[in-house]
Amino acid sequence: MRVLISTRSGAGHFGPLIPFAHALLRDNAEVLVTAPASASAMVADAGLDHHPIPDPPTDGRQEVFAKALTLGDDDANALVVGELFIRKDAPAAYPHLRRAIDAWEPDVLLYDISDFAAGLAAEAAGVPAVSVSITLGTHMRVLGDVIAEALDEVRADIGLEPDPELRKLTEIPSFTLLPKALEPPEELTGAQPLRFRVPEPQEPRPLPDWWSNNEWPLVYLTFGSVAPTTPFFPDVYREAMDELATLPVRVLLTIGRERDPAELGPIPPNVHVARWVPQADVMPHASAMVCHGGSGTVNAGLAAGVPMAVVPLFADQPHNAQRVAEIGAGIAMEGVEGLADAVRSLLADDSYRDTAARVAGELARLPTVDTATTILRELAA
Repeated sequence: MRVLISTRSGAGHFGPLIPFAHALLRDNAEVLVTAPASASAMVADAGLDHHPIPDPPTDGRQEVFAKALTLGDDDANALVVGELFIRKDAPAAYPHLRRAIDAWEPDVLLYDISDFAAGLAAEAAGVPAVSVSITLGTHMRVLGDVIAEALDEVRADIGLEPDPELRKLTEIPSFTLLPKALEPPEELTGAQPLRFRVPEPQEPRPLPDWWSNNEWPLVYLTFGSVAPTTPFFPDVYREAMDELATLPVRVLLTIGRERDPAELGPIPPNVHVARWVPQADVMPHASAMVCHGGSGTVNAGLAAGVPMAVVPLFADQPHNAQRVAEIGAGIAMEGVEGLADAVRSLLADDSYRDTAARVAGELARLPTVDTATTILRELAA
């Protein structure tokens, strides 16, 4: 079986696809990842073959993001998804994805649900497809009308029939690694994605001896892979680091491959700054996490039973922060002010860890991603 995996750049987009790709390789499938050229290092780090396509157009991009920063969360998301992800990026990527499909002849296409060009290319080429949800159902529902309107414009340009109800997008199989507990109750009606979990490593690797006091609890501080490339860096990072410097904790701060730790200025003695550390290596050692609320990061924390303080910055992060707080697995913040008190509460109040552990137990009962390969084989057949 040949499986073409398609994704946008960014760990938040590609990360949820990696466990499925590795499961397919274990099942002796042929796997090829089509992604923008700028994702080459990310794909290589995952041990996968990369078919690069051109990066998304840059003209007008910064202006859209700048405008988005002046809007409320849902309006900002609608602007970025509608104007950039669909109207600008999808038409640019579509012909390259069609050529990749025609040349490689995959039996099935597995794609990040926000990679709209991939869904359109699979439909036009008549290739069975499965989407991988990278956000909660709430986020997609809020943006449904915006997505349908923008997609129909693109569909008309490439000769596909209109799809105002998004049936082509929502009626194909969908996989997710997100736990059911994180979804709002109103999203648990109707068709549901198939939920899977990532197999746990046999033995977690120890972290290097970065701190002078290894008896203190470890707090993992991360704002994901996109925030370091935005105006949030370095100020938000510096403020968060200074808040946590006042606590008797060890802090591991990751800032992404494109930034230099020196940009943060003086580093407190209880903080270690790294560009990138695999989350699977960090979570087994963490007592608490401070994060931006990206779906992949939240899921990794919950899967390990780690309570979290969530400082949402953009995209679906406010929805995730709200749900983490509503289920009692952490604290939703409106900024980094007061972060020290929030982390102190996470470490002192066992209810946060107990709830996170309960969600971890729910995830542990899900089938592993290896089960998904059977579904893909049946679909391909």
